[in-house]
Amino acid sequence: MKFTLKPYQVDAVDDVLSQLEKARALFRDDGVCSSISLSATTGAGKTVMAAAAIEALFWGSDAFGFDADPGAVVIWFSDDPSLNEQTKDRLRQASEKFTYDQLVTIQPPFSRHRLEPHKVYFLNTQKLSSSSLLTRGHEGEAPQFESMTRDARPDLQGWTIWETIANTIEDDDTTVYFVLDEAHRGVQSRSSSDRPTIVRRLIDGHNGLPAMPIVWGISATIQRFKDAMSEVQATRRELPPIHVDTARVQESGLVKDTIVLDIPAEAGNFDTVLVERAAKKLRDSTERWERYAKSQEMRTPVKPLMILQSPNTPDEDQIARALDRIFSVMPELSGDSVRHVFGDHKTQKFGTWDVDWIEPQRVEESTHVRVLIAKDAISTGWDCPRAEVLVSFRPAKDQTHITQLLGRMVRNPLARRVPGDERLNSVDCILPFFDRTKAGEVAKFLSGAIEDLPAADRKKILFDGRELAPNAEIDDSVWEKWDRLPKMTLPLRGSRPVKRLVSLAHALSADGLRPRAIAEAEQTMHTVLDSLSVRFDAELRTAMEEIWAVRGMTISGSRNTGKLTYTDFVERADDRAIFVGFDDAKKAFGADVAQSYVNHLAGDDEDGDDDDLREAFVRVSGLAIVKEVRERIDREADELAERWFAEQRVAIRGLSDERQQAYEEIRAAATQPLRGELKRPRSRMEDFQVELDDGQLAVAPTERLHLMSDENGDFPLGSLNEWEFDVVAAEVARGSCRGWYRNPPRQAVDSLGVAYRDPVGNWRSMHPDFVFFNEVQGEVVASIVDPHGFHLEDSLIKLQALADFAAEYGPEFHRIEALAKVGDQMRVIDLQDPDVRDRIKVSTATPMELYSSELAVDYDA
Repeated sequence: MKFTLKPYQVDAVDDVLSQLEKARALFRDDGVCSSISLSATTGAGKTVMAAAAIEALFWGSDAFGFDADPGAVVIWFSDDPSLNEQTKDRLRQASEKFTYDQLVTIQPPFSRHRLEPHKVYFLNTQKLSSSSLLTRGHEGEAPQFESMTRDARPDLQGWTIWETIANTIEDDDTTVYFVLDEAHRGVQSRSSSDRPTIVRRLIDGHNGLPAMPIVWGISATIQRFKDAMSEVQATRRELPPIHVDTARVQESGLVKDTIVLDIPAEAGNFDTVLVERAAKKLRDSTERWERYAKSQEMRTPVKPLMILQSPNTPDEDQIARALDRIFSVMPELSGDSVRHVFGDHKTQKFGTWDVDWIEPQRVEESTHVRVLIAKDAISTGWDCPRAEVLVSFRPAKDQTHITQLLGRMVRNPLARRVPGDERLNSVDCILPFFDRTKAGEVAKFLSGAIEDLPAADRKKILFDGRELAPNAEIDDSVWEKWDRLPKMTLPLRGSRPVKRLVSLAHALSADGLRPRAIAEAEQTMHTVLDSLSVRFDAELRTAMEEIWAVRGMTISGSRNTGKLTYTDFVERADDRAIFVGFDDAKKAFGADVAQSYVNHLAGDDEDGDDDDLREAFVRVSGLAIVKEVRERIDREADELAERWFAEQRVAIRGLSDERQQAYEEIRAAATQPLRGELKRPRSRMEDFQVELDDGQLAVAPTERLHLMSDENGDFPLGSLNEWEFDVVAAEVARGSCRGWYRNPPRQAVDSLGVAYRDPVGNWRSMHPDFVFFNEVQGEVVASIVDPHGFHLEDSLIKLQALADFAAEYGPEFHRIEALAKVGDQMRVIDLQDPDVRDRIKVSTATPMELYSSELAVDYDA
């Protein structure tokens, strides 16, 4: 893969491969068809995850411990040819192993007896209709034959696409994996004649054609696909679904955090005024990206895009006025900067503007296009990460179309969060024809309050969003204290310390921070392995004997006695068997170190004996089998990596954001949580309006001394609940308060995170609500104060996690306190008290009981 998978993507791909392996065994061994499903929110990188899984199917994967399927054939199906082309491009971008001839769009003329292994074939609904040349045979078969059974068909030259697929399924040497993209579409509906849809016929088989052996559904809304699979065939087995936690997607930074909604404050026709506002936002975003690109020495800055969304019946004059206003704000744009994606594919005339059509999948790469006019054709299956401003001319009743399109605009253009700059991690939505009530419905939908959206897929919605910057009133001593605060990294599933060390060495060498890091890492590991070979000589010899020995059994039978005789035999391993064992060594030590240690043992002499080389391979493979060796080499690799991280801490901070994130990903690729680097926020978006009980908007209350503020030094408190509001008021009122910080509830460089395991053993991150800075005896100290509710299922786990964090990092904080309201009284648990921590960590009581017990005291406001 060209991309480094995010931790949640690694988990999902691992689960997908496990299910595909089970599905293949079910079909191969028992002839049972099955289905699996992968669901993930928009922007999670479903195509990237699919690319990693397909790459492993074709070539195997050491990282996932997955062996290649030599007969794997992938059919990628959707109801939109442009979506297929976009997917094809993404697969090629994601993996360097996919070549052009391995990603095949099936289109006439196409006549094959069967599909070839290790290729991805793209099909769409229209290609399988009765009028398609693909379904009519090589000699122009009439449409009526499409409904005949295979045996009753005329003797034609060539094969229809239905026959090609059937022949591939029935071939014992192939396994067909049918990927249904946007799997919720087209599966359940039926045609007007009550015949099964094309998708259903493909999946279920028809007229003697076999059913798809393995169906893999991919969608953000997978339930309809699951329901359909339960109806398709009684014999199809549904394997456990794979669902990507949307909270982890949000934490990854792949999707934008904030949506800013702009609506008229009074009745009237304000579309041109708001279009001008949108154009100013686009201009501002353009300038921001240019400044950011310059600061990061990026070759080309992001070119943000505005989408003008029209009703299904466009108002040409309205669009013309909008274009006039946009160009008055951004005169540097040209007529070539505007395109449309209407269904008729013709040049559209809007007043004096002639606007050409563009294929939706080409918009992202066509960076000269800065304004895109659309209806709703791009609301599903289309992504354009550089789309940052939406102006919708749809009326208020069309909020569904607007939210669908907004859902396509949430992907971050750099595939990562811009550290500390919330303005570049947001999208603007301007709604000229919405009132407060209708806009509120959109906001509730996007924030997860409506059932149609997964509850965890929540965005920060702002009605009066203003940008905050570092507060000029905050003393440098507070920021200096901030720079020294700890945060915790989240371990990466399946991490291997030696591979992590080598990755760090490659990064340090590439950035010129430690030019010989790769050679140093390999030499250190060689020295350790040499020492361990001597220390565990007996265990190593036993392991090597097992690798050299290929054991088997001979079974012989006598016709006279009717008895079977079993005889064990042992043969010496050949080169192929030796290399199978060496694969385990590459998994344990990483391919680089495993191979370099073979060279170290065998010597670099090209005229060396082949037996010496075989002995080296077996020796390295044997070391990987010895448990004590694996444990010791892992410890040594972790210690060296942490030493290098510490030595290069300042130098790494001086690199670009992209390179710093690369190091953070390497740091996180550990088996246990480690100390991470907390960085200063640069920009933040907050709402200066608050919604009252009657649905009306009012000016949000504010407080001073927040590390981020507007130009007046104020921070809005509208997003705080009652407990949080009271805590901030009490803490800021202390005479010693020198600053405070509302900790973002996500995994980000400017968020203090605490790692913990959830009930099923997965690593998660919690983010305490507040960090307060006080001056105590002339020194600035930091305190974690977390108004921690006890109504959620994971409340106790998170409280215990904070206790563990206090046990490790407590000396770096003045106070670490968890608070909750019991009745009318706020109660606080002091996690700096070792006895309190110890009791909480082993407690089975509910958080309510803990806050009501003697472990808590009344909060001193």
